[in-house]
Amino acid sequence: MKLATIRINGGTRAVKLDGDTLVDLGEADLGAFLAQPDWAAQAAAAAGETYPADGADFAPVVPSPSKVVCVGLNYKSHIEEMGRDLPEYPVLFAKFGDTLTGAYDDVVKAEEIDQFDWECELAILIGKRVHHARGDEAAAAIAGFTALNDLTARDWQFRTREWLQGKIWDSTTPVGPYVVTPDELPGGVRPTLNTQLTVDGVQKQTANTGDLLFDPVHLVEYITTIIRLNPGDIIATGTNGGVGHARNPQECLWGGETVVVEIEGIGKLQNKIVKA
Repeated sequence: MKLATIRINGGTRAVKLDGDTLVDLGEADLGAFLAQPDWAAQAAAAAGETYPADGADFAPVVPSPSKVVCVGLNYKSHIEEMGRDLPEYPVLFAKFGDTLTGAYDDVVKAEEIDQFDWECELAILIGKRVHHARGDEAAAAIAGFTALNDLTARDWQFRTREWLQGKIWDSTTPVGPYVVTPDELPGGVRPTLNTQLTVDGVQKQTANTGDLLFDPVHLVEYITTIIRLNPGDIIATGTNGGVGHARNPQECLWGGETVVVEIEGIGKLQNKIVKA
């Protein structure tokens, strides 16, 4: 199944893609929908109001998750270009719901940012509350996968040893458009999907999600050792080589560019970078 949250009639609705139609799932967003224990069966049987998929206004797949956990340094190619050693454990940092924006929304580059960079990522959407999950329980907690662009203010990220201030600028993390359930993806809960990112049509990143150092099930196990994950929570699994900061000479987004993230079987993010 392909699930999404769309903006319509001044609010949002959780929907399922059925051909070229979006079927209302009876909740305001996917976070609320996934909180139902039998959400998969309800989605399969959904027969609510319908909306055209063409031209839909996609909100973040979950507009207000309880947490967004991000993984840094999870592809060998990105680790090497950043001049770091392979990590023994996942490198984690967090985002807030206010950082998220829709799959086709403009992204405003604040005037205080001098080094705005792209990061193509596969993201995990959690479909049930889990804590200390292992094995099959961790796998079952994965509702599906979506695309995410961890747009980063590099000059702020490296002001200190902690990355947070480079990662949490308001409405700068596109996520969506759809969440695709594992049964529809090659590799299931450990998907093997081709990814790419382009800037104004020029390819900057390409990878396959099967090359992740720490796979999605391992990440759910590791993170839930520390803290519970709730329905609608998002895990960004990390980016691969090709970011602007690591290029020689370095490249940045100045405003006016169109950045496209495309993940096989899921869809694409297409966001114009706009100067404040």
